[in-house]
Amino acid sequence: MDLELLRERDRIFREIRSFFDKRGYLGVDTPLLAPDLIPETCLEVFETSYLPPPGSVLREARPYWLIPSPEIWMKRLIARHRVSIYQICKCFRNGESAGRLHSPEFTMLEYYTMEADYQDSLTLTEELFAALLPPGSAGDLRPPFLRITMEEAFSRWAGFSLAEAAEGGTLEAEARRLGLDPPAGTGRAGLYDLIFIHAVEPSLPRDRPVALLDYPAFVPCLAQKKAGTGTAERWELYIRGIELANCYSEERDPERVRRYFEAEGALKSRTALVPHAVNRAYPDIFLPRPGPGGASLPFPRCSGVALGLDRLIMALSGRRTIDAVLPFPMGEATQ
Repeated sequence: MDLELLRERDRIFREIRSFFDKRGYLGVDTPLLAPDLIPETCLEVFETSYLPPPGSVLREARPYWLIPSPEIWMKRLIARHRVSIYQICKCFRNGESAGRLHSPEFTMLEYYTMEADYQDSLTLTEELFAALLPPGSAGDLRPPFLRITMEEAFSRWAGFSLAEAAEGGTLEAEARRLGLDPPAGTGRAGLYDLIFIHAVEPSLPRDRPVALLDYPAFVPCLAQKKAGTGTAERWELYIRGIELANCYSEERDPERVRRYFEAEGALKSRTALVPHAVNRAYPDIFLPRPGPGGASLPFPRCSGVALGLDRLIMALSGRRTIDAVLPFPMGEATQ
């Protein structure tokens, strides 16, 4: 990376911190190592070990995992302190390619807003983009974002109603109509994902940022369900056809979080290339906590965004690959 790009990367970091500081968010710094993780079958993790020194009361090495996102720590802080927070940190995901759009070690911007939902977070993210874009920057990065529901996206580019197909059990037939060949036994979430990746995602407009909203509720995640619909309060942001950010209205019901942990944890234990520990007590952070005067305080209504900062820097600086904006890309010789 040349000096000019190092300075641009530094400018973007400083502008982000200024943006959130001016709005009263608390900047936090949480661990990169965790003794357990949120189970997510869509990703793989890195494992390491803590080796106790001679004479320690610990007799054996203790496993730890590098975080794929700081969510597991940041939600604990929200439960304790009930404040809007943000963080720029390193994250790690295993089993992914390195180069154009991925790096096993990457930089994440994650921010949580109290008393907000996913629509509020989308507006906030538009404001962040406006603050980061220098004068005369490319119009395809400028807000307002194009908002498209997932139902509209499937109707427009896959040629069918996602809600009707999911309810009627015809997702596999729709996949085959599109020329796809799903493996036998693929469930609804897998069929949805297959069609989205091959028919919808490549067709997204590239002349402005696109926010895909209201994901189907049958896709496992920790997003709040949208009342009276079969969707979840979730969006993902695309720029120039590249996925950049993911957002939820955060699920606050401890029993729903527990069921997610049980289901995803069981599947993860069967399919993960790198199995990891799951903290079965983690859903308890969503239980009401004692407040002033003996009041009972539920986990606060909030919305969180996870944004791939290297990809954003890539777009803002006009680079075409992730490697181009990393100070030391994976595999580069030490000099």
